[in-house]
Amino acid sequence: MPITQLPDGAEIHWDERGKGPLVVVATQFFSPPWVFEQLISVLAEAHRTVTYDPRGTGRSTGAGPYDIETDAADLVALLEAVGPAAVVVSLGDGSNRAVHAAASRPDLIGAVVCTGGNPIGPAAVEGTDALAGSESVLQALVSMMDTDYRGALRTMLGTANPNFDEETLRRRVDATSENCPQDVAVARMRSWIADDALEASRALGDRLWILEPGGNPWFPIEVARRSRDLIPDAHILEVEDGAFSRPDITADVVRGLTAAEAGDPARKRAAQLRGPS
Repeated sequence: MPITQLPDGAEIHWDERGKGPLVVVATQFFSPPWVFEQLISVLAEAHRTVTYDPRGTGRSTGAGPYDIETDAADLVALLEAVGPAAVVVSLGDGSNRAVHAAASRPDLIGAVVCTGGNPIGPAAVEGTDALAGSESVLQALVSMMDTDYRGALRTMLGTANPNFDEETLRRRVDATSENCPQDVAVARMRSWIADDALEASRALGDRLWILEPGGNPWFPIEVARRSRDLIPDAHILEVEDGAFSRPDITADVVRGLTAAEAGDPARKRAAQLRGPS
C-alpha cells in the first residue's frame, strides 16, 4: 500500500493497478474508492490507474483544513510522487480539486474528465432547477450533516441515486460514514459549496471534459448546457448514463486522450465524442 508523505506530516494512501498511461481517479471526498470499482476496473484495462483517499478519510491521515485549496495541493503532491503527466478522472468535489490542480500545474495534469457533478461552481447552477443551486437546500443539508450525519448521507446519496433499493442505500451510508468522519465531511461540504472554479475551468480550455447524463437532480442536464456558455473551449458531453452504469463511456474518452498524447490518431475518435456544443 503506497504512501505519500506531505510537508505537514499528513499521509496520503493510494493504490494502483493496471499498466499504461497514468490515470488518477479523484473521487468525491466522502465515498471510498471501491464504490467506483466498475469504473476503476475498466480504466485499469489499458491504464496505470491510481486511486487515493483524501486526507482525513479512509486510510489517509492528517489534520485540516479540509477544503478544496488544501485538497488540490494534496493532489499535486500525489501526482509529483506517482509519475508523469496524467489524466485525472473526477467525481463530485474531486472535480473541483482536479480543475484547480490542473490550472496551477499543467505539467502534471494533461486533462480532467469530470464524470459526476460540475466543477464550475455557483455560476453553473445559478438560475437553474439544480438542487446544488438552491441556497436553502444546501444550508439545510449542511445543518443536517452537523446534527444527523447518517440522515444527511441518506438524503444526499438517495437523491443522487434514485435506483438504490433500501439495502443498497443502507450499505452505502454505512461505508460512507465509516470512511469519512462527520467533522471532515461538514468542513469539506462547506468548502465545496463555496468554491468558485470558473476561472480555473476556463484556464484548462480544451483540457477539460464534463460528461453529464442528466439524471442527477443536484446537477441536472441544464447545468451542463449552461456550462457551454461559461467555458466554451471545454468539451461538454451529454452522455447516455453515468459513471456507475456506463463506465465504458468514461473509459472511451480517457483512451482517446491518452492515445492522443502518444501521437495516436485516436485523438480524432475522442473528439468525435464531444457531441453538440
